[in-house]
Parts: sequence; structure tokens; C-alpha cells
Amino acid sequence: MLHWGMTSRVLVVDDDSTIADVVGRYLERAGHQVLVAADGATALRLATAEHLDLVVLDLMLPGMGGLEVCRRLRTITTVPIIMLTARAEESDRITGLEIGADDYMGKPFSPRELLLRIEAVLRRSGTSLRGGGVGTLRDADLVVDLAAHEARVGGQSLTLTAREFDLLAFLLQHPRTAFSRQQLLREVWDWSFGDDSTVTVHVRRLREKIETDASAPRRIVTVWGVGYRFDPVRVQERT
Repeated sequence: MLHWGMTSRVLVVDDDSTIADVVGRYLERAGHQVLVAADGATALRLATAEHLDLVVLDLMLPGMGGLEVCRRLRTITTVPIIMLTARAEESDRITGLEIGADDYMGKPFSPRELLLRIEAVLRRSGTSLRGGGVGTLRDADLVVDLAAHEARVGGQSLTLTAREFDLLAFLLQHPRTAFSRQQLLREVWDWSFGDDSTVTVHVRRLREKIETDASAPRRIVTVWGVGYRFDPVRVQERT
């Protein structure tokens, strides 16, 4: 993964050569190294063979669709994924987020806005891996090692994407504090823009990984009319 300030390697997966070329040129001018794949099979092969820091993934690909590519990528890497989609249906965006994408951009899009989002994700990932903190956060059987970038619950290691880890660490660092989705976008994603459904889906994924019963969460609770709050289990157990 990237240490911020070093050249990043970005894989652009799009069968439209014009879009891939435009995105690639913007990234290269910003100092990033770019790899390009026109189909899912090539993307998966590159993701297995190459060191990557981020993937820009088109949803509409020939053969293996972008959602399936995203699903398979998540079995081999936790690098951030930004989807590109021409589909208007919210269900497609939500599905992509649920299977592991970090964000999405609708087509047509501004290459400059995409670059800003890419750099925000890379900056945040780089900060996390530099230690975005030092030490260990604990809540009963939930342990988050900031330096090692590792989380465990009940002694079992959790498979978290970079953004899931950042969100969990942030909430653990601010127990019993309610945050709106827009606040979490700013604090965790480092974005002043974006669809707050991204936060909703990431919270849902985290609950499935750290809660005993994701349908009745005890740790990451919904604060109606506000957003979300982390309630330490150790406090609940004392009451």
C-alpha cells in the first residue's frame, strides 16, 4: 500500500479506450503510475500480479461485469475501489458498495472530480498506514491495532477494507459521540462532497463483521435523525 507522498499505482478498468485514456492522462499528470485493463479477466490478473494502491472500475464491462470483478477483487486485495457507472439505479450503486467498493462516480463525470476523489482516498489510505495512530483500541473482545492496521473480534482476525478499518478506528476513538453521515464522510473519507449512502453501506458491512447480531447492533447504533454512535460493550455490560 501507499505511503502518502510516494508515487501510487492505479489500475483503470474500462472497455472504453477514450475514457481510460483521459483518466490515465489526468492521473499521470498528477504523478501517479497507471495500468489499464479493458476487461475483468485482465483486471484480476493485474491485481494478482502487480502492487496496486487503488482501482478505478467501470461497472459495465464485456463478459464479466464490474460487480463480479469487484466481488472477486475483494477476495484477493483490500485496496480501495472507485466504481464508474452509467447506470442510474440506486440499487446498482448500493450493490457495488455492499460488495466492497469504496465509492462511485456516475458517467458522464468530470475527470478532475474523479482525480480529487482518488487523491482523497489515497491520502486517507496513506495516513492510515503511516499509523493514522499508534497503539491499540479495545472494547471487550474487539481489538484494533492501529500500527499493525489489524482488527480482531473474539480473537479472530477481521478482513476489513481500508475504509472499513478507518471507520471502525474513528468510531472507537470517539465512543458515545453521535456523528451524522456527512460528518463521517468528512472525517473518515476526507471528502467535503459525496453520497452519504456510502457511509450507510459501510456501517452495514462493519456491523456484519463486529456485531453478534447485525440486525440488532449493540456497538454501532443508529441515532435517529442524526447518524451513528459507537456504544462500548464494556459500558453496556456494567449497566
